[in-house]
Amino acid sequence: MKKLFSARWLRIYIVPGAVFQSVMVGGGYGTGREIIEYFTSLGALGGVLAFAVAFVVLAVVLALSFELARRTRSYDYRAFFKQLLGPGWVLYEILIILMFLLVLAILASAAGNILRDELHLPYFMGILIMLIIIGLLTFFGRDLIAKVLTFWSVILYAVIITFFILVFAAAGDVVWSQLQSATLANGWATSGFKYAVYNLSTLPLLLYITRGFGTRREATASGAIAAAIALVPGVLLHIVFFSSYPAILEQPVPVYWLMQELGFKVMVLIYSLMLFGTFIETGAGMLQGINDRIDAYLIETKGTGLPRWAHAMIAVTAVSASALLSLVGITTLIAKGYGTMAWGFFAIYIVPLVTVGLYRITTAQSSGLRR
Repeated sequence: MKKLFSARWLRIYIVPGAVFQSVMVGGGYGTGREIIEYFTSLGALGGVLAFAVAFVVLAVVLALSFELARRTRSYDYRAFFKQLLGPGWVLYEILIILMFLLVLAILASAAGNILRDELHLPYFMGILIMLIIIGLLTFFGRDLIAKVLTFWSVILYAVIITFFILVFAAAGDVVWSQLQSATLANGWATSGFKYAVYNLSTLPLLLYITRGFGTRREATASGAIAAAIALVPGVLLHIVFFSSYPAILEQPVPVYWLMQELGFKVMVLIYSLMLFGTFIETGAGMLQGINDRIDAYLIETKGTGLPRWAHAMIAVTAVSASALLSLVGITTLIAKGYGTMAWGFFAIYIVPLVTVGLYRITTAQSSGLRR
């Protein structure tokens, strides 16, 4: 038992999934809106099948990405995409910078709104707290970030499982009735596929979590486990939403609306604090990927990376700029092209990965690396 749950076992099989989940659960997932759009709107059975499709896509892409990163020692997205696209690696950087600004702006805005609405603090207080904590996390680096994201993933699971239990205690008969009368809606395969592609765009920012893999089995197994860790909370939310189906489909923030409908006032506060922390983890996890990319380039060209204070300043500047951009409306302009960007990531990441990447994994010689 001690060997099974050793520090290395956790680092290989749990931490990657926890980090990926922490970055993936941003505003839409955490508030339940993405779950409604991609899964619950398809009905109970259609949603479950869409989750199955999403799991397969996530597991395959995570496993291939982890293994390619391990074999080629590509622990930042610049090095990773040089393996897939050669000089065309810059295409990913263009898209991820746009995506990064959009996501960070949305997180800053959501953080401010949560503290204002639930704790009655000034809007900018939430942004300021987020800025300070992200700055500290990036100052201390990837090891601390990985530990904190793993810890917060446990918190997220605990809160959502508690919510799940409370809903079943209050309206379990309604949920079971809805699940038993479920019909199969069209479009579940496409919806699950789109959701997976949509959320995989930031994965190359998180390749610092692959440094500990020693074998192909570890990399691929960790990819499949990470997919499950990321999706299980969504499945639980999908199920509890049927306690107020179909009225919940029209709610902009389904989780909060359901908690208020069922009278879970304390749970609203707990969930808000959990989600606020998740916004911070999402920002910190993505910023670590940016810092690793900059450090890798500087080490390659100058022999040394940035000091810790520079990492923190990049984080503070990015959060501040994104908060300002969200106020002047540029987020709306970027968001209009978000669907296009998602398909852009599919073209420059997923397609090359399952073709060029798979070929390199299965045929390339990797001196000094275990298979």
